Amino acid sequence: MSELAAKECVPCRGGVPPLKGKEITALLEKLGGDWKVVAEHHLEKEFKFKNFRDALDYTNRVGELAEGQGHHPDIYLAWGKVKLTLWTHKIDGLTESDFIFAAKADAAL
Repeated sequence: MSELAAKECVPCRGGVPPLKGKEITALLEKLGGDWKVVAEHHLEKEFKFKNFRDALDYTNRVGELAEGQGHHPDIYLAWGKVKLTLWTHKIDGLTESDFIFAAKADAAL
């Protein structure tokens, strides 16, 4: 398990600035795994599967993980793929918890 995946997501209560620049770069390096940062606003990754059933099973695992962490990604499910988009809605940008959840989503494979 990665260093990030071992952590827990912390609910954001607002009033903090979203991560920018070097803070994002440092966390992205720890995360690895083909995650992309889009406009310093959100994380995105597409996962490939051999069929719809496997993609659906992964979607359900991520959904359970999201409920347990109190951190809810946008999930796009299609035949053979799942796309996750993560950001902290309360501040309309990225926090460390987004990277933690991304690492946990990778571990859920």
